[in-house]
Amino acid sequence: MGDHPLHAGPPPGPLMVPPVIVAGAGLAGLACALRLAEAGVAVTVVEAAPRAGGRTRSFHDPHLDRTLDNGSHLALSGNGALVDYLRRCGAEDRMRAVRPARFPFLDRRDGTRWTLRPGGLWFLDPQRRVPGAGAWAHLAALRLLTAPPGATVADVLPPGGPLFTRLWEPLAVSVLNGAPHAVSARLMGAVLRLTLLRGERACRPLLPVRSLSHALVEPALARLAALGVPVRCNARVDALERDGDRVTGVRVNGAVMPAGRVVLAVPPWAAARLVPGLTVPPPGPPIVNVHYRLPPDLGLPDDAPLLGLCGGTAEWLFQRGDVLSATASNAGALAEEPADAIAARVWGDVRAALGTAAPQPLFRVVKERRATIAQTPGAESLRPGPDGPLVGLTMAGDWTATDLPATMEGAIVSGNRAARAIIDPGK
Repeated sequence: MGDHPLHAGPPPGPLMVPPVIVAGAGLAGLACALRLAEAGVAVTVVEAAPRAGGRTRSFHDPHLDRTLDNGSHLALSGNGALVDYLRRCGAEDRMRAVRPARFPFLDRRDGTRWTLRPGGLWFLDPQRRVPGAGAWAHLAALRLLTAPPGATVADVLPPGGPLFTRLWEPLAVSVLNGAPHAVSARLMGAVLRLTLLRGERACRPLLPVRSLSHALVEPALARLAALGVPVRCNARVDALERDGDRVTGVRVNGAVMPAGRVVLAVPPWAAARLVPGLTVPPPGPPIVNVHYRLPPDLGLPDDAPLLGLCGGTAEWLFQRGDVLSATASNAGALAEEPADAIAARVWGDVRAALGTAAPQPLFRVVKERRATIAQTPGAESLRPGPDGPLVGLTMAGDWTATDLPATMEGAIVSGNRAARAIIDPGK
């Protein structure tokens, strides 16, 4: 699942690759443009939004007077493509790792607290594994590695028992944004391969020091600028320019931009609009994030930066400074409620986690209605590879076929593969 550099150092000279336009400045587009530019390819990035970053953008919220991330994203040190992307951008110090890896949890149903500490034979130690679950029961997760294409997580790991309700179910919901009976067992297996099966060093949570934009977007833009790559925002691709079945450029805000190759690193619904007949996976459920500005005396126990929840409304709490962010995935019903009601309900989770009876503080609710694609077994077959249906067209995005969930890691892997398809088309 890992991704490797295309080269060890600067290229000896420009490659014989025609100019490329990358449409989309989310992580997939930025990763692709970075790889192309480092290989000596002339590339231009266009982005419809006012700012780059896609779903990893950050913004200043005037109500809280704090910088918030559009959505909370949990990366792990086993996400090799993301770690390499940070290195290429000179931004390793903008994400901090929790060392050693540890994941505190709270079961809202009975108040049980524990800390999962992966690494070595962690499942043999009652102090490091899920309480109430036997050591060897943890090994049932290995069945995810050989799951057939049509299997869901619940097909492979039958529901019932504390291990399912306290680990596999919340992980499936938060990683794949869907209920265990709906989401792909193979995608869950891919997560295990990258993390738990590789030991503690691959399981360390990676969290932005300041914000996602500061860690993942601003350094990439600076690196692209240093490589001479223009990034144009407020530049929506209205149509692909074509000569028969060959793409010759894009039409942006009514003007034609010629190109030898075009990379569509846009969301699936935008790609379907631009390429008639293109089959794309359907959207998954919404994700709801609630950001609270805490008073100075409140915080997660033991100054932990994150906490997993079982049996609550949210699945994860993240704290950065005095802002605590709660994330609820697979949140179709919750997203239909008004913001005040959502914040009040989620504050119950937060209050239990913090062990406080404090009144609800200032908050901001962010509803991501198209946060991810559906990550069901059926949707897997609808994810296209990097080779587009037109000559000169390449596809990228976490929704394309990466054999990974629709995460930051998947987005960067897709951008790297799109660049490779252009630089080394025979490989």
